[in-house]
Amino acid sequence: MSGAATDAPQNASTAAPTIDPVPAAAVRVTDEFWAPRLEANRTVTLPHSFRECETSNRVRNFEAAGGLIDAEFDGIYFNDSDLYKVVEAAAHTLATHPDDELDAYVDDLISKFAAAQEDDGYLNTYYTLRKSNGEPDERWTNLADMHELYCAGHLIEAAVAHNRATGKTNLLDVAIRFADHIDGIFGPGKRSGVPGHEEIELALIKLYELTDERRYLDLAAFFIDERGHNDRQYAQDHAPVREQDSIEGHAVRAMYLYAAVADIVRHSPDDALLATLDRVWDDVVLGKTYITGAVGPSAHNEGFTVPFDLPNDTAYAETCAAIATALWNHRMFRLRGHGKYMDVVEQSLYNGFLSGISLKGDGFFYVNPLASHGGHHRQPWFGCACCPSNVVRFVPRVPGYIYATSQDALWVNLFIGSETTASVGGREVELIQKTEYPWAGQSQITVNPTEPATFALNVRVPGWCSRGTIMVNGQLHTQPAQDGYARIEREWSAGDVVEIDMPMSIDRVAAHPQVKADRGRVALRRGPIAYCAEGVDNDGSVRDIALPRGAALTARHEPDLLGGVTVIDGTALRRPTTEWDGQLYQNVREDDPANLVAIPYYAWDNRDASDMVVWFPETTGLAQGRLSPSLADGAALAASHVQGTLDALTDCILPESSDDPATPRFTWWDRKGAREWVSLTFGASQRVSAVEVFWYEDAGRGQCRVPSSWELEWSADGTAWQSVDGGTAYGVHADIFNRVTFEPVDAHAVRLSVQLREGVSAGILELRVM
Repeated sequence: MSGAATDAPQNASTAAPTIDPVPAAAVRVTDEFWAPRLEANRTVTLPHSFRECETSNRVRNFEAAGGLIDAEFDGIYFNDSDLYKVVEAAAHTLATHPDDELDAYVDDLISKFAAAQEDDGYLNTYYTLRKSNGEPDERWTNLADMHELYCAGHLIEAAVAHNRATGKTNLLDVAIRFADHIDGIFGPGKRSGVPGHEEIELALIKLYELTDERRYLDLAAFFIDERGHNDRQYAQDHAPVREQDSIEGHAVRAMYLYAAVADIVRHSPDDALLATLDRVWDDVVLGKTYITGAVGPSAHNEGFTVPFDLPNDTAYAETCAAIATALWNHRMFRLRGHGKYMDVVEQSLYNGFLSGISLKGDGFFYVNPLASHGGHHRQPWFGCACCPSNVVRFVPRVPGYIYATSQDALWVNLFIGSETTASVGGREVELIQKTEYPWAGQSQITVNPTEPATFALNVRVPGWCSRGTIMVNGQLHTQPAQDGYARIEREWSAGDVVEIDMPMSIDRVAAHPQVKADRGRVALRRGPIAYCAEGVDNDGSVRDIALPRGAALTARHEPDLLGGVTVIDGTALRRPTTEWDGQLYQNVREDDPANLVAIPYYAWDNRDASDMVVWFPETTGLAQGRLSPSLADGAALAASHVQGTLDALTDCILPESSDDPATPRFTWWDRKGAREWVSLTFGASQRVSAVEVFWYEDAGRGQCRVPSSWELEWSADGTAWQSVDGGTAYGVHADIFNRVTFEPVDAHAVRLSVQLREGVSAGILELRVM
């Protein structure tokens, strides 16, 4: 390693020699970071996922479809796919940890899949059970929305994994019957069709790789070539794939598509498809990827919008999309042999993906925002459970990303303590990697060929590494890195040692100026880890903290915190709370000094609930304003109907506007045009003479507007209510505190009686009592 890795230009026809990953089952992970996660996935996440599939009736659906019990379909129409993914996870687990009990459990599930399969090979419990209940046979009538091919794809992937892990064909037989059924319906000269959710393409290619049956590869290519005739941007069906210039629509679907396209190109070189991959990759990486490696900012389409649209509080950033990002980029590495693709894999692995699973292994994020007010938490499962079932099948595949082989080279892609034996040039070579990555940048790789052999060891130089050294048996390797890899070509003998030293500085990262959400803000990164700060470490709040330029930053390792993490300490400033009652202007107060503690982003929300930020303002003027507590602080809250959180009413957060989607809110949704109320009850009688209300509106996104009218009532005992006397105008203006003053009363409680506008609801961002 000599200097940073170069990024040599490549044209569409340039491709790397054949690169094959060393299978995950052939890699034994030994480090203190990934080894515990693999074990938690095996002992916690996998059994937890099977239990959830049972209690949510995903298993029962197969029993009913197979005539084993009498029951109707339960759940979402694509629920079959989740059970298939968990079975795939079990197969990956069995490949490295043989377990008779787990093996028998999976075989029992496979017998239920086989029972549910129809005579012609079709297998989908939703449609089978609908037909058995007298509904019309609607198989293959709505490929755009109903996910039949998506479910089939996950069955096939599970079957391939199960066969490779166990050598059994019981699940593979089921999958091949279904694949043959699909091949008999779709293809050139048969029926045209475009899956609304890509997945079948990836699966068919894996089935081809296992069986060497070319028609499966051809069918995958057919589904890809059929796109572009339906003007469905959401499903990447807006233009032929060879003509697509940017990534559009649903993030997971798009990433699955391009992963499959990369597989097609690897098996059947196609310059036009490869050019598409290059164009779309640039579009994603240069304008649509979060610093965490997450993609897909919009909840509206669960996917992409325009370049540089990367909001933090409202980031969708689905966990499945982070997994799909890794899937696609690993395939791009296999095509190109360039380290920049493994940079993206690593960025996603350690940040956008890993945040999706709790440290314990039984809590999941579906979406992964980059800022929170403390109300976003992992869940044990979801009705739409694509993310938990994707996580449990992906974790055991991570070891398969560490190493790869080509005709004359071994590739070290990730720095994960591990051992493996791989073949290069017809010779077996053992690799032993020791490292404390991602907390330290030193890795030691021992190379043990069975006999002296000449080949290259290609060691990835991460994009975050601006300087570093490589020593081979104590001698400095001086050849510059090329395409993100340091190539060490020599005759290797058993016991040769490669030492990689990549100093990890604390990087202050700025976003492109067109990313509006991050203007004037910085993020912290150390090595591959993106950092955030939580209120639990920072005196209860972090959104009011600024990190000035030049602030001192230091790293320290905390082995007993969050499973063992390196934290960043910094000197920061906190925006002081203010009270604007009766004032238009006031003198600027000095900022309060603060000690900032930042933790790895992946580890947030594993302790007490608190707010969180990834991007820190450099001045307190951009930090979130907090108001001094009013009489409402600590009052008991109640309402006629609640959506959102009542606590938002009195959290002392200063809203920037009525339509700010990031500010915590209370609404009466989905009540429309009704008379509603919200009340505050004090612990003791209070002298009250004014109330301020900051209304919530979501014009353009939802159906909350400022109300038609409102009035204030008070109670001396909390039971009998009366209107206040002498009240000023009851304002219904957006973007300001609407203040009403009245003759002072000694109130035990106050209540807002609010008339909603016809056809819409209403909400409140902040409520203050003086």
